[in-house]
Amino acid sequence: MPLSSQSPPTKNVTNVTSHVVDFRRAWRTLVPIGFQVVYGSSMIRLRQIALVAHSLDQAVTDISAALDVDVIYRDPGVGFFGLHNALFCIGDQFLEVVSPIQEGTTAGRLLDKLGGDGGYMALYEVDDLDARIDHVKSLGIRTVWEGTGDAIRGRHLHPRDTGGTLVSLDQPDIAGEWAWGGPQWKSRRASSVVSAIDSFTVSVPDADFARQHWTQLGINAAVRFVPCGDEPEGLTEVTMKCVDSSRDGGSFQLCGVTITLKA
Repeated sequence: MPLSSQSPPTKNVTNVTSHVVDFRRAWRTLVPIGFQVVYGSSMIRLRQIALVAHSLDQAVTDISAALDVDVIYRDPGVGFFGLHNALFCIGDQFLEVVSPIQEGTTAGRLLDKLGGDGGYMALYEVDDLDARIDHVKSLGIRTVWEGTGDAIRGRHLHPRDTGGTLVSLDQPDIAGEWAWGGPQWKSRRASSVVSAIDSFTVSVPDADFARQHWTQLGINAAVRFVPCGDEPEGLTEVTMKCVDSSRDGGSFQLCGVTITLKA
């Protein structure tokens, strides 16, 4: 659910355009390197990956063919942000693709920055949203969107503060439910290619620092970091569990992102 809800945001949207910081410098002034936060028995789980594409129709065609999945939902709420989208269900997780339908969108600016299609956002299910948001805000992390949908609440963390990619923390009213996926996701047809989203990869200038930073923020889950070199930082790879074990280690491109299969 990238920057959307099934209705316009019900809470204040933070104005982030006038306050841009370097997350590496800001974090180093706040917390000593190596400090880690332990959340005890609280839960954080990767539930959704969002990609961004110039052409939604082409992306849907490519994803459907490569993963043997059907579109299960198109969220009208993303129109509030100048987007249209399509969602696919993989197990009880989701792959989404968004595309701009007007000028001046966050997704459009990212497409320009990347020079093409690419990764957009990672969404985590949590069971302690308020505590987590209080924690990250205490470390200087801003939210760019705070909203409520049917039976779920979500907060998007500013990517300039977290580093690497946009991250959403979402808490459904009932654990395991996922209203961002629409009302019919549990009745979807199973894919013959993949059964789950295992993890994702974020390319960043300093992989070790990003790993420590996300750990300290409490969001270092199902993610790995690699150096981006001279390329733009961002979400560059998604690892999925394959149904056919003989395809273990295989990979292909979807929307500018590498999809790697894992048995």
